[in-house]
Amino acid sequence: MLRLTLAMLFITSGLMAQTCDLLIKNGKIIDGSGNPWFYGDVAVSNGKIVAVGHADQWKAARVIDAGGRVVSPGFIDVHTHIEGNDLKVPTADNFIYDGVTSVVTGNCGSSNVDVGAYFRQIDSVRTSINVATLIGHNSVRKAVMGEAMRDPSSEEQQQMESMVSKAMEDGAVGFSTGLIYVPGTYSKTPEVVGLASAASRHHGVYASHIRDEEGRVTEAIEEAIHVGREARMPVEISHFKVTYKPNWGRADEIIAQVEKARSEGVDVTVDQYPYVASSTTLNTRLPSWALSGGEDSIKSRLTNPTARSRIKKEMLKDLKEKKEKNYSYALVAQYRTDTAFNGKTITEINKMMGRKSNGANEAETILDMVANGSASMIFFSMDEEDLRHIMRYPYNMIASDAGVVRFGSGMPHPRAYGTNARVLAEYVSKQKLITVEEAVRRMTSLPAQKFQLRDRGLLREGMAADILVWDPEQVSDPSTFVKPHAYTRGMDYVIVNGQVTIDQGRRAGVRAGSVLRGPGYVSNSH
Repeated sequence: MLRLTLAMLFITSGLMAQTCDLLIKNGKIIDGSGNPWFYGDVAVSNGKIVAVGHADQWKAARVIDAGGRVVSPGFIDVHTHIEGNDLKVPTADNFIYDGVTSVVTGNCGSSNVDVGAYFRQIDSVRTSINVATLIGHNSVRKAVMGEAMRDPSSEEQQQMESMVSKAMEDGAVGFSTGLIYVPGTYSKTPEVVGLASAASRHHGVYASHIRDEEGRVTEAIEEAIHVGREARMPVEISHFKVTYKPNWGRADEIIAQVEKARSEGVDVTVDQYPYVASSTTLNTRLPSWALSGGEDSIKSRLTNPTARSRIKKEMLKDLKEKKEKNYSYALVAQYRTDTAFNGKTITEINKMMGRKSNGANEAETILDMVANGSASMIFFSMDEEDLRHIMRYPYNMIASDAGVVRFGSGMPHPRAYGTNARVLAEYVSKQKLITVEEAVRRMTSLPAQKFQLRDRGLLREGMAADILVWDPEQVSDPSTFVKPHAYTRGMDYVIVNGQVTIDQGRRAGVRAGSVLRGPGYVSNSH
């Protein structure tokens, strides 16, 4: 009896003595699964979640009292373009303040070609966010074929497929295309299928900026589905939308396309940013043939009166098809040649240059800007009702389509700062379009499942400790198109791999992010 009593005391004292690095108490837990919230605690040790529920027996070096605020997994942004500024601004403040703890970069066909070297760079600088990458079609094609407007030879196709395969072995999570951009726009579907198949053999995802988001959007979606079907791999359709007035109201149609493919056994999902304006390069206003061969070739065409006249004629035809009278829908985000243009529309810039206001003169202004280095642009092209309709779709995850920004530099799209906060503040709290549990699922477990980030996206024992503490009543997105440089408010604590990175709403100076490798990773591939 004495031995049993002593044993019971030992067990009880052992339970009482459990220690962890961090304990979050009294939270309204939204675990990422989509299930209803519940009150509880989360214990963290060695960068992992060790308990979820009532953790009365745990003691910790640091205790955070959530005080009834939401405790959720860190958000996963599956559509980013962080290359370049990731090493210059490794703190990635715009993402961290918006609750993003992990990103997938390499989207729209543009990536680092040497994924192994890229990951070594990320490891060396220690970013604040976890980083996964896709291998980009445009980057691979350019490395092998330059910006040639032709089909690859069989040898070139094989070389590109080998590069994709190597990238997957180095840890890429999939293969991306940007089929409106040079040189990917010059490719035909069989080329894309071949390269996607190389990624599929390593269990990758096919993520596509499809060939058209305007009048031929259904054909472009069908091409993406066809690639997934032929390559036998999951499909992610990037920044899912329909653009420009003639296509407004077609959200039902494109969602039905995705649903049909899913009913036929193709794993298709989509992502979306919660804004009616897109952002890309000014070059996209020119016909694709005019962009082949690189900058020297483009400049040569723009100084050739015959070629320039043809380019302008096609631009005006496109403007008419969009049912736009001029380029007032196009706002300059960053024009390094003359920063006075930043934040102004093409129509406004055209007037600054002393030209009469009409489409023809504004086309000339665009051609002059392209010849002088081009610009990063914001295009107001979407309809709010389409946006709302797509947001209701359950297989749609939230993604910014943004990069790491340097605070105060240029006029970036506000999605770089406030994507997740905008969904939570506007479409969950204000409009009640979706529930908070559903929004969190779209930002956490759904992207983790799609991109096979197996230890992320849920508050579960054994998962990586990427955790947020936030108040739904306080979360807001002050970033606007006029004044974009404003961090999300209301993320009180952001924890990355167990390290408190935002502490009581302020940066803690910690960079605890890590590289996230895909399922095809081979550790001795270097």
